[in-house]
Parts: sequence; C-alpha cells; structure tokens
Amino acid sequence: MPLTLSELARLVDGDIVRGGPDLLIEGIAALDEAGGSELSFLGNEKYRAQYLATRAGAVIVPRGVTEGPETSALIAADNPSFAFGLAVKHFVAATARVFTPGIHPRAIVDESAKLDPTKVRVHAGAVVMAGAEIGDGSEIGPNTVVGEQVKVGRDCLFYANVTIRERCLIGDRVILQPGCVIGSDGYGYEVVDGRHVKVDQVGIVEVQDDVEIGANTAIDRARFGRTVIGQGSKIDNLVQVAHNVQLGSHCLLVSQCGLAGSSRLGDYVVVAAQAGVGGHVKIDDKAVLAGRAGATTDLEGGKTYSGHPARPYMEEQRSRAMIRQLPKLVDRVKALEKKKD
Repeated sequence: MPLTLSELARLVDGDIVRGGPDLLIEGIAALDEAGGSELSFLGNEKYRAQYLATRAGAVIVPRGVTEGPETSALIAADNPSFAFGLAVKHFVAATARVFTPGIHPRAIVDESAKLDPTKVRVHAGAVVMAGAEIGDGSEIGPNTVVGEQVKVGRDCLFYANVTIRERCLIGDRVILQPGCVIGSDGYGYEVVDGRHVKVDQVGIVEVQDDVEIGANTAIDRARFGRTVIGQGSKIDNLVQVAHNVQLGSHCLLVSQCGLAGSSRLGDYVVVAAQAGVGGHVKIDDKAVLAGRAGATTDLEGGKTYSGHPARPYMEEQRSRAMIRQLPKLVDRVKALEKKKD
C-alpha cells in the first residue's frame, strides 16, 4: 500500500527534512536503483556517492544531514537502517509469510507428541518424534526433524531440513534457517590403546527466546549438562558452536567463526567472521573479536581485539605496522653493513 511522506515519517518515527508531506511513495529500493516513487536510505557513509546521485523519491538519512539530491525528499531518523526496515515491513506485507495451521498428510507426527494441530503448522516430510512438544504458533518446515522429547516454544519458525536432536530445549520465537543442526554430538574422544575412543555426549542444547540461527550452522550438545545459546543472540550461517559452550544474551556470531568446547561468552559479545575462541576461554560482556582473530586466553569485556593470539585492537595494529616496516629496515641494515665493509 502506498504511503505519503508524512505517513512514512510517522511509521519510522522520523522527521521530514525536505519534501511535501503529500508526496506518494509506492515501494522501496537501493540508492542506486530507486526511482521517483520509491524510498531508500543512507545508513553508511561509504554509500554517500550513491546517495548524492540517487533518483529515489525519498531517502531516510541520519539526523543532521540536510544536503542531498535535489529531487529527493528527506526523512531524518536516529537509525536510518532500522527505520528503513520498518518501511520494508510495510511494503512487503502483501508477500510476507502467512501462518496457516495444520499438519500435512505427508508429515510424520508420533502419537505421543504434544501439539495442537489447529495452532501449529507441520510441513510435508517433517518428522516430530515421540514425546516432543511443539508450542502454539510454531511452524516446522519441510523435512525438518524434531527429535524425541524435544521441547519447542511458541511462535518458532524452522525452515527446511533443520535437525533438532533428542531432549534439546528451544525457547519462544526462535528462527532456525535451512540445514541448521541443534544437538549434534560434541567432538570428544580419548586415546585408549592407541585408538580414538568416542566419549559419550549425553547433555543437551538450550536455545533461549528470540534467537536466530543461520543456515548450516551446528550447535553441539553438551558432554553433560547444557550448551546454552542466550536470549536474543543471532548466529550467522556456517558457524560452529562446540559442546558445553555458554553463550550470553544478545551476542552476534558471524559466518565461519567457531567457539571451542566449554568457552564462555558474556552478554553482547561479537565474534566476527572466521574468528575463533579456544576451549575453556572466557570472554566478558561487550567484547568484540575482530575477523580472523583467535582468542586463546581470557579477554576483558568492553574492548575490541584482533590478531592471533587476540590482543587489543590498536596494539595489534601497531605491531602490524612495524612488521610492514621490516623490509625497509633489512635494506637499511644491509646498506650499513656494505658501507662498513
């Protein structure tokens, strides 16, 4: 449904900086693709050139920005990216997911499973095993397996080919993207008589409320006790979380990072792409581990770390700068030695 500029400003909690309140906006698009009836946003300074050249009918900008393309109306917001997200929800509402309860005839639901078929949706090929519980409003995607005695909360969304193994606990409003595996065995072996002997992994995984876990990510069950994914945490695709990890609330784990067994992360910790956390390492609240960093010892909260082993960001950058000077220093030493001879 189209919105006027004034309606848009109210929707995104923004203020009109420039443009007529009755200007009609009919859709959304990127800065370099938007036309005169579409909305875009400036959320990062690296896109300023696109912003100045855009043909968008309206652009959501950070507060304080007043300059821009003459043909575009401007709406100022505290967080343009979030504000644009609110607009996206409005304009794509017609194509948004519609929850239709019911159990597909080609789904397999054990007779001992607890769910209300008038309040949950189970797609074709899905399997809900004995003793499992599915909360109202939850949707189980095609070919997804909910293992024995698994408990799933309310309003969850599991896409295709998700696997949740036995006894794991899933909170409310959890989203699991395709191919996600919850509760696979932890990676544990002991060498006995020259052979690797598997250590039983008898714990579970607890995924708390409002967590989202990306495609093909694996969360291992605890050797004993629980592997915990804290409330509101968001995990990207292709992430490995090992057995007995304790992940705090509202953490961000980015693609291809890994947390080794029994590591402990506080609240609001960020682990960037391809970074790693060693076994039994503790990272305190609001720490940031930069891309490809490796945490091998405990890290204090509230700081950004990089490098391997991980250390405070500026310290690591200074070391890298010095390393880049080494070829010049070697040349100088050689020149001095030649001069001495």
